[in-house]
Amino acid sequence: IITRTHKDLEDVLMEPKARGVKEAYYVIRGDNQSITVLNPGLNDSEYNKTHGHINTFQNVEIYNCLYGQGIVILQRNDEDGEAKEFKVVTLHPGRQVEVPAGFGHCLINIGKNYLVVQDNSPTTQNAHDYEPVKEKRGFAYYVIEKKGEIAFEQNSNYRVHPQISSE
Repeated sequence: IITRTHKDLEDVLMEPKARGVKEAYYVIRGDNQSITVLNPGLNDSEYNKTHGHINTFQNVEIYNCLYGQGIVILQRNDEDGEAKEFKVVTLHPGRQVEVPAGFGHCLINIGKNYLVVQDNSPTTQNAHDYEPVKEKRGFAYYVIEKKGEIAFEQNSNYRVHPQISSE
């Protein structure tokens, strides 16, 4: 079991020094599949999330929500690393989400309980690229809680903030 802490997420959080979820999430890896368990809570006003990465392998990655409520954000960048497309997909038990090759993505727990998601991601070293997400301190938008509602805050490290589409 791999444990990711608040400290591990500092380079992609909107407010890295603010108080937050101490143990953000856990990953259990198997043969070409993983189970990710995200704790509920906020990092300042930002919902708890995974670090996020860009898929570098040429297959579709499939996520199956097993428990909880969340969203997955999908982002496609242009050759300069600017966001070209930004999509939000809700997660609930039984929901399956396909992440196309070349897209970046991040899981976000917007519920009051654990978010548990199973995926078919390869366990090879070079299947995911974390650096572009780290360099921009996250994706084009942060998912935050504002007056009891889910809201999106632009990440100022991007020059382009595409329209948010949802599914």
